[in-house]
Amino acid sequence: MPRALVATGMELEYDTFGSPADPALLLIMGLTAQMTAWDERLCQQLADAGRFVIRFDNRDCGLSTKLDGQVPDLAGAMTAAFADQPPPPLPYTLSDMAADAIGLLDHLGIEKAHVVGASLGGMIAQVLAVENPERVLTLTSMMSQPGDTEAGQPTPEAAIAIFTPPPNTREEYIESASRWMVWQSKKYGDLERLRDLAGREFDRSFYPEGGPRQVAAIYGSGRRTEALKNVRVPTLVIHGRDDTLITPGGGFLTAELIPGAHMLYLADMGHDMPEPLWPMLVNAIVTHTAIATPVDASALASR
Repeated sequence: MPRALVATGMELEYDTFGSPADPALLLIMGLTAQMTAWDERLCQQLADAGRFVIRFDNRDCGLSTKLDGQVPDLAGAMTAAFADQPPPPLPYTLSDMAADAIGLLDHLGIEKAHVVGASLGGMIAQVLAVENPERVLTLTSMMSQPGDTEAGQPTPEAAIAIFTPPPNTREEYIESASRWMVWQSKKYGDLERLRDLAGREFDRSFYPEGGPRQVAAIYGSGRRTEALKNVRVPTLVIHGRDDTLITPGGGFLTAELIPGAHMLYLADMGHDMPEPLWPMLVNAIVTHTAIATPVDASALASR
């Protein structure tokens, strides 16, 4: 797969589906999740619907640049977030991760893209819409939240599962995938599928060290609740009723804050994208991205 050296100094692993002549659809994945969490078949379905699909590894995971040895003040970042205070110095913020995405678009010669983000990826996508609206045709924020320390917080069981350090051996890591069931769709959750995914993730790039730095970026970036009120990018918010990792309140608040945003609330979706829901997800994303045409940044600012 190709790699891009972007302006932030990061090397990003990425791949594409479909024709570059079609509208660009940039997919941004979540916390410690590699780009392969965007299933190749799902990406191909979006490409078959007339989108040039781009997926990539965020910094600190997958095959992109890893910031080895940089230790974040995670406790300080979390304390500051809950107190609405400035964070301590951190390796990077969500703005830096959003700048990575802009750098990838620059590398590909893409002026404007439809942006779809899941979980942490949804937060990065929101930052893109706030800070670089001239580069974003539409925003789709999936299973995410606006940096609010009350809305969308995990259930106690999900918090334990996400903050428990992963085991270091392949066999134990695959078995630990059973923890992820707590936030999966109740109807479509599949432990064997999760174990298969865990094995492939481990083999491609097992890098738990990046997790705390990405979490610190989430908390250290603070609330977007005021900034999102000024977003004029056409927005679709997708959330699942079964999501226990970022509970549905996070999605509803995101949709409430962004003017004109549409909300798709799915009864049988958790913090996952189960294959039986792909037709609905593809249709929603394709329909949403079909409404937008390139606009001038000054026109966006004046609205």
